[in-house]
Amino acid sequence: MKTLEIIGYKRANLGKAESSRLRNEGNVPCVLYGGKEQIHFYAPMILFRSLVYTDEAHFVHLNIEGLEFQAILQDIQFHPVSEVILHADFLELHEGKLVKMDIPVKLTGDSPGVSKGGNLIHKRRTLKIQALPNDMPELISVDISELDFGNAIKVGEVEEVNFDILDTPIASIAVVETPRELIVEVEEEELEGEELEEGEEGIEGAEGTEAAEGGATEGDKPTKEGDKPTKEGEQKKSKE
Repeated sequence: MKTLEIIGYKRANLGKAESSRLRNEGNVPCVLYGGKEQIHFYAPMILFRSLVYTDEAHFVHLNIEGLEFQAILQDIQFHPVSEVILHADFLELHEGKLVKMDIPVKLTGDSPGVSKGGNLIHKRRTLKIQALPNDMPELISVDISELDFGNAIKVGEVEEVNFDILDTPIASIAVVETPRELIVEVEEEELEGEELEEGEEGIEGAEGTEAAEGGATEGDKPTKEGDKPTKEGEQKKSKE
């Protein structure tokens, strides 16, 4: 993983007034913990650009007045309006000790659903990873080449290589949604098909009724001369 260097200076005074003064001068109040003792320091805000305003994850090499530490940015606070960095917390790294980081997710491949006009929704852009510092990945690659309409790639489908994913396995990372116009088109086609089937059933029913009526009428009619009743036959039957 890439490493950025931040140069800091120890803070002689703590408190809100001192922190405000540092911010007004273009610095960020910071604290480093995870070692034998916490170290309060400040660093120029300009050094945080490549660390904060990026999609990549980084280790941080802290140089605080000659004292050097390997760390990660554990937490950062911004002003709700101006978005100025108010405070930053760093966690010191130790060899053989597990650490947790938010690692970016990179989608790779071409989705069939997107090729058909679907909308790709990238729901989880980072995953919480726990690993040893040397095993921490720079990013998590997720292949979407088999992602079609209505399908989703879950966290549980991501292969874990020398690290553990702490997010819930059933959470979606990416999904392809069917656009509204395609849904309307399918619904219209289904409706037309239903109307066509109903029309065919009505025609078949009418034909069956006519056939039944025609059969009954023909059955009542004599078809041969021998079948015709005669007066002599009727008289013989009456004498008998």
